[in-house]
Amino acid sequence: MSSKMASCIFCKIIKGEIPSFKLFESDKTLAFLDINPLSRGHALVIPKFHGEKLTDIPDDQLSEILSVTKKLVKATGATDYNILQNNGAIAHQVVPHVHFHMIPKPNETEGLGIGWPLKAADMDKLKGYYEEVKSKM
Repeated sequence: MSSKMASCIFCKIIKGEIPSFKLFESDKTLAFLDINPLSRGHALVIPKFHGEKLTDIPDDQLSEILSVTKKLVKATGATDYNILQNNGAIAHQVVPHVHFHMIPKPNETEGLGIGWPLKAADMDKLKGYYEEVKSKM
């Protein structure tokens, strides 16, 4: 086991070394309540495969993530909610193990508060970037 996995709080939760409020568990996926919730029902859905960023997780280990997240939404009764997944420290990732937040937004003050600084795109540059990325898909 790598030292990153040995010290990873989510890997410790997966192994049962740290208690959690488990909501769902399978051989690939674990969902549990966040202990620092932004709102009632804030939960995390994680692959059991350790990887820091989304691109580090094999596709087959991600196959349940969205369906489990959808079940969480239904179970909490959330009608407005955010699904959030951060990659890297400057993108606000705190725990270096891929995790998806399901954060109910019951009103203006609870849940996730975000800003979205819109910028007008240079359409020629956008088209060039589109062609570059599309060619790699």
